[in-house]
Amino acid sequence: MSAQKQIFLCAINNILSGTCKEDCKFCTQSVRYHADIERYSYKAIEQIVAEARQAKENGALGYCLVTAGKGLDDKKVEFVARAAQAVKAEVEGLNLIACNGTATKEQLVYLKEHGIDSYNHNLETSERYYPEICLTHAWSERYETCENVKSVGLALCSGGIFGMGETAEDRVALIDAIVSLQPESTPLNFYHPNPALPIKTRNIELEEALEIIRRAHDLLGGERLLMVAGGRELLFSGQEQKMFEAGANSIVIGDYLTTSGIAPRKDQLMLERLGYEVATSCDSY
Repeated sequence: MSAQKQIFLCAINNILSGTCKEDCKFCTQSVRYHADIERYSYKAIEQIVAEARQAKENGALGYCLVTAGKGLDDKKVEFVARAAQAVKAEVEGLNLIACNGTATKEQLVYLKEHGIDSYNHNLETSERYYPEICLTHAWSERYETCENVKSVGLALCSGGIFGMGETAEDRVALIDAIVSLQPESTPLNFYHPNPALPIKTRNIELEEALEIIRRAHDLLGGERLLMVAGGRELLFSGQEQKMFEAGANSIVIGDYLTTSGIAPRKDQLMLERLGYEVATSCDSY
């Protein structure tokens, strides 16, 4: 890595939206809460490829294919595999990430064989607090999927969401659990309230968020990707320098799964103004 700090950009593509039957209280993709979002079945492969090409042109090196739902089944595995093959055939230089919920080793091997480089599965919160935000599946299933990812040789992307009513102790426990997995990339999300969701308010402020970034950076090490993802616009707008100084070296550009993000060009200008380089190769990390 050069002396000037490089920032790794990642883009998200919601390729199957709003069809999840789980009860995660933080997620607008759940059909239980009737959030006002766009819901659709499998996105056209041609559109996924076109959006991947646009993401690369906007500077993204990571490109994440996300499907709503608890986990993978045969249909989803095949669809994500076809999408991955199509993207890899048309767009060079992307680190292709799948984010499709719980997964077996066999499913993950299949995705790896068809072009997926990394698998994202977040622990979301501490094991203790998890029943307060989800009852339809266990935290242990999330952790096991992350272990499966590591065991088949895929890069692991795993993080969580802060500000959902958890205690400071829960935040420490979540970071410790993430560290125990030694992921190659860790997205730190900060809860974005939605009127349809059971969790109504966000219990985290800027200084607390910065302390989370510092702790994660110190425990994970500076050579791993530490990404500020969902909720960045709510907490760090105009103060992005602080999150980079705290140890973040990656951000999501463009829109999120069901909420709007910052226009990629604005983020590029922000990074230029702060004196950071946009990473141009996955080999930089």
